[in-house]
Amino acid sequence: MVKGSFGEILKREREMREVTLNEVTVATRIAPRFLEAFEREEWEKLPGGVFNRGFVRAIARYLGLNEENLLSEYDLAYGEQRLPAPALAENPIPSPPKWMVAVAGLGILVAFVGVIAGGVYGWRRYAAHRAAKRTAISAAAGRSQPTPGMPKLNADASKAFASADSAPTGAAPAAVTRLDLSISTSGVTRVRVVADGRVVLDARLPAGETRHLSARNQFVVAAAHPSMVLLELNGQAMPPLASGGASGTMVLSQKDLRQAPSGNSQP
Repeated sequence: MVKGSFGEILKREREMREVTLNEVTVATRIAPRFLEAFEREEWEKLPGGVFNRGFVRAIARYLGLNEENLLSEYDLAYGEQRLPAPALAENPIPSPPKWMVAVAGLGILVAFVGVIAGGVYGWRRYAAHRAAKRTAISAAAGRSQPTPGMPKLNADASKAFASADSAPTGAAPAAVTRLDLSISTSGVTRVRVVADGRVVLDARLPAGETRHLSARNQFVVAAAHPSMVLLELNGQAMPPLASGGASGTMVLSQKDLRQAPSGNSQP
């Protein structure tokens, strides 16, 4: 998809396929006035919200375009045109009553005491269990001594008693690597980041800006000017954002930590 503003991209792709607005309306049932508003980026003439995104998906599907790439271009264009929210008049929040503060402090104290009591109780249970196990081992060892009329314990039984105290109680859970993304800009550009399905950054960043974001599984990064954005994942430099797609969108996940840019596996 040729890079440019959303309206220009949409109109260019439609005209390249020699498709009229009326044909798009017949196929998608989107009113011509909405199609013209998209191509002219006249957002005030559109219903907004999920309706706009549904229209963009339907248009992309009919023209044979990548739906996610076209949605990313729409999000960037729509976000740049959106007016900033008016500043709210200062209205200081009244402080809570003193009795409420006292109740909250008492609740925290009770919870803290409960945690300590639970820890002491758990430790005592564990110590009693260990003591009972050692007593059983000592009794078994005493029975293993040669006495008249009593056979000796064989080697396998002795080993079983000796290893009872050292048996593991459970496997340690596997460590989960957290994704830490560093975004640096060499020029003014708008950047949008979705972490684990949630938008964590959608703003115009100045030159020389650095942002740090975290996720468990995946990042989706898009920029209006991909060549002005540098990415590092857990301290490892990522390929240029412009190489992620013509629209300047890249998906980063755990697999990008296991493979270096040169193709060699990381330790």
